[in-house]
Amino acid sequence: MKKDKAVVVFSGGQDSTTCLFWALERFEEVVAVTFNYNQRHKLEIECAQNIANELGIEHHILDMSLLNQLAPNALTRKDIEVKDGENGELPSTFVPGRNLLFISFAGVLASQVGAKHIVTGVCETDFSGYPDCRDVFIKSLNVTLNLSMDKEFVIHTPLMWLDKAETWQMADNLNALDFVREKTLTCYNGIIADGCGECPACKLRKRGLDQYLSTREEL
Repeated sequence: MKKDKAVVVFSGGQDSTTCLFWALERFEEVVAVTFNYNQRHKLEIECAQNIANELGIEHHILDMSLLNQLAPNALTRKDIEVKDGENGELPSTFVPGRNLLFISFAGVLASQVGAKHIVTGVCETDFSGYPDCRDVFIKSLNVTLNLSMDKEFVIHTPLMWLDKAETWQMADNLNALDFVREKTLTCYNGIIADGCGECPACKLRKRGLDQYLSTREEL
């Protein structure tokens, strides 16, 4: 794969930034693509731009504002509270069709730039109940993309079976732990690095980091 080209679905968050470093280690050329769907925090796009610029990576920002019109939720509407799903319901942060559309358009971009590989940071272990983060969905979409464009894309999900502590470990193994910790945006309240500490994303991130750092200290 070292001579191949990859497109990374990139939000500027912990998971996608870790995947970006993962791709840089494995592929000769890496292109990042970020989607603007009028998400709650424009800082997310700025964060992705800054990271791509610092790493010297070709970066595309695609307009997906139609998704905002179709999918009102806590990530597209400031008046909707961020909260976990209860009694089998999906979290208020679930954006219907987001990964389906993002990975599909990443495939279109990959076909234009001559990339065979598509990398995304979806994860079934810590997937928060999102159905479009499941391994079965990714495998199904991989087949569909290949059939739709008569290509042989390979969708990579480096984090699929990792919990947050193991994701931090991967970043550390890639010599990127401090970079990911200090320069990424995971917080639902739009605070870079360690975030607000109160929203579900921040709590998950911090719990994983604390768990990993305590394990590393023991070693």
